[in-house]
Amino acid sequence: MKFSLFKRFVIQAVCFSFWPILVFAQSSDLTQNLADCKSWESCERSKLSESELADVALAEHRRDVSNCRNSFQSCDRSKLTPQETIALALADHQQNVADCNNGMTSCDHSRLSQSEAGESSLAQHRRNLENCQDGFGDCDRSKLTQTELGTVELSSRERNVSNCKDGAGVCDRSKLTPSQATEILAAEHQHNVWNCENGWNQCDHSKLTVAEAVQVAASEHRHNISACMAGDETCDYSKLTATETTALAAAERKRNYTACLSDSGYCDPSRLSADETLLVQRKGEGPNKAHE
Repeated sequence: MKFSLFKRFVIQAVCFSFWPILVFAQSSDLTQNLADCKSWESCERSKLSESELADVALAEHRRDVSNCRNSFQSCDRSKLTPQETIALALADHQQNVADCNNGMTSCDHSRLSQSEAGESSLAQHRRNLENCQDGFGDCDRSKLTQTELGTVELSSRERNVSNCKDGAGVCDRSKLTPSQATEILAAEHQHNVWNCENGWNQCDHSKLTVAEAVQVAASEHRHNISACMAGDETCDYSKLTATETTALAAAERKRNYTACLSDSGYCDPSRLSADETLLVQRKGEGPNKAHE
């Protein structure tokens, strides 16, 4: 009898020890179920309390309001309150006004008031004027006033001059004044000189004056010396003078000796002098041997 009571006590103790875990697991499941119902996922509404059902209904209503505001197909206007219906109508009207002012295809002009239609027409006129001035987009010159046409023509001439100077966009030289044509030819000539001096491909030597050709030749020679000193593949050794060839050879011997001595970089031992070879060997043998 005592054993039976003891056994019953142990079983109850074990059950009580697992009870918090079971309660927590059940609570977690219920919380997830509530979240699923609120997010319109598959859930078990039968497990919801009355307050939770109210929360889910409120979440669904808010979602419907949001769908209506965003013009989604899932919007059910019949579920909106009178106040929400009015607010939605106001938002729709304001959005339509904005669409009309911005030239959107979704604009419904028939829904505009007389003053709103006037503002929309003015915005459309300004947009057309800007397109004509900028030279891109849809431009209808027939809708411009004489003053606006003059402004657009001036912008067009200025843009053409800029295109001709920069070599970008469409350049119509026939629309340039004599002074503008002269100015642009001078700019193009200077640009060509700059290209030649820097060794760029857009260089036309035939357009250089005698003095400019001499200046460019000197610049090209300096570039070639730098390329040879750096070991670049663009170096043309045949264009070096005897003095420059000697200086380049000396610089290369010094570089090779430094590389061999420091054991860093490309080293060709066969190009070392006898004294350099000895110093390099001593450096490799360590400080003690070098001082013997």
